[in-house]
Amino acid sequence: MSPAATAETTKTIDAPTLKALLEDNPNLVVIDVRNPAEFESAHLPGSHNIPLPMLSAHTVELSARLGSDVVILCQSGVRAKQAHERLAAAGLQGGQVLTGSVDDVEKAGGSVVRGKQVWDMERQVRFAAGGLVGLGLLAGRIASPKFRVLAGGVSGGLVFSALSNTCAMGKALAYLPWNQGASEPSWEEIQANLDR
Repeated sequence: MSPAATAETTKTIDAPTLKALLEDNPNLVVIDVRNPAEFESAHLPGSHNIPLPMLSAHTVELSARLGSDVVILCQSGVRAKQAHERLAAAGLQGGQVLTGSVDDVEKAGGSVVRGKQVWDMERQVRFAAGGLVGLGLLAGRIASPKFRVLAGGVSGGLVFSALSNTCAMGKALAYLPWNQGASEPSWEEIQANLDR
């Protein structure tokens, strides 16, 4: 199945609908594709943390293991949609993507488990990109015009990120110490948790 065809078949749900599904369907599987630090910060009770890179490495096994009663979520829906597209291309029948975030489910009256607080990755990327552009422009004015290349490089990276629907800056920021609080689950741990 082509990515375009998969994107057309991605079903989305909003936070109030997910809250109701969680109450009505004990067999609902919730997959959270954010990084472990984001998951540790706040997640839905009973949800499974399968970071997007891990999911991508085991797409075929996961698509065969998951039924149609699955909801995939992240912070904004972008990574969740990518995960659903990959799973659907590998054979997943059904599944839905949350259009909002864990915070939106909480605002709708749902339960959330809170831990060590970390900014979500999209917020960190916006902060880093804005800071680098500002620094490049300021240094270009004060020290040398050559520093404006930094602002141009970040701008080009953001355009490429939007066109390719990837984020190299997010991947790099994931290695920073505050994003390393929680350990990434192993594939064996994920399988065991899904079998429960």
